Formats: sequence, C-alpha cells, structure tokens
Amino acid sequence: MTPSKILDAARAKGMRIATAESCTGGLISASLTNIAGSSDVFDCCFVTYSNAAKQAMLGVSDATLARFGAVSEEIAAQMALGALERSSANLAVSVTGIAGPGGSDFKPEGRVCFGLSVKGGDSVTETVDFGPLGRSQVRKAACRHALALLSGAITAFRSA
Repeated sequence: MTPSKILDAARAKGMRIATAESCTGGLISASLTNIAGSSDVFDCCFVTYSNAAKQAMLGVSDATLARFGAVSEEIAAQMALGALERSSANLAVSVTGIAGPGGSDFKPEGRVCFGLSVKGGDSVTETVDFGPLGRSQVRKAACRHALALLSGAITAFRSA
C-alpha cells in the first residue's frame, strides 16, 4: 500500500499515526508527510538515533538496553509503546537496526527490528535481516517494511 493509501485508510478509520525511528532517521515519517493533507492522520515522529534519545524521548529502559542492546525486538517494542504514550496517535511503528556499514556476527549489517503498537490493543515485534545491501538500501527497505506493517495494522483495525 502506498503512503497515500495508508493515510486514506487510516483517515477512514479515524486513526492517527506516530513513528519512532532510529536507523531510518525519519524516512518513514517523511514518506507519509510528503502527502498533502497528512496532518489529519500523522501526529509525530521521534527520531531517536542515540540510546540517550531513546531513553529521554521514548522512555526506553536502561536495563533493557543493557540486556538486549539497541537493535532488539525488546527495544523496538518499548519505542513503539513510548511513541503511543507521548503522542495523540493510536497507532505507532518503530524501527531500530544496523543500516551499515558494519555489524557483527551476532547483529549483522542489514538487521532491523520493528515494533508496532495499537493503543488499547496489541503490540507486535519482528526482526528482518535485509542483508548487507548498503546503508541507503537497508534504510529504504526498512521504510517499505514499516509502511507494510502500518498498512496491515490499519486494515485489521476495528474501531470500538
């Protein structure tokens, strides 16, 4: 689903969206806010590139960072929940990963963790290994995947 269709679908269901982005650096929110009229659906973006920013802006736990590291589903979950708690959105997607270059055997280049939270509902996480596509391509792939997650959540959303 294109960003425009995501906004239309969210608008039809009375949803507002927030993003919490690390390795994408705002690409997800940029793709949504590039559409005229997005302000009635898109609430805000938290670009939390550093661990300190994740903690200060989203309430990510120091203990979780120490135990799992910034590139983990646990952090992605806390980022998405933090975005919901600190916005007027009822749907949030988060992304944290290693765009490259670099990485390790344990957390290779191209690994991206996603979180998706619906206010009053479910939170889900997943990890996608895009591989060493290069920094720009990993970031674009992560953005596309995050948009697909938003699309699926909006489609499945049933208003109360």
